[in-house]
Amino acid sequence: MSKVCQLTGKRPISGNNVSHSNRKTKRRFLPNLQKKRYYIPETDQWVELKLSTSAMRNINKLGVYDYLKRLESKGVDTGVVLKEKK
Repeated sequence: MSKVCQLTGKRPISGNNVSHSNRKTKRRFLPNLQKKRYYIPETDQWVELKLSTSAMRNINKLGVYDYLKRLESKGVDTGVVLKEKK
């Protein structure tokens, strides 16, 4: 399972553990990813996304449909196909 946010593209970065004696060893900083299901009433569908918590906050502010549309207009591949409601 890859550790990449579907919407923001956040991925692991590398850095150092620094001990008290100032020795440095490599480590990874992982993004805070959660699996979440959202219902989109505009298209009458459920989508399951693997999101960072910062993307969840953006969805809470804007709404899932508006956020996906905004990313789609920027050319971001979200992996979600928004169908038109019948």
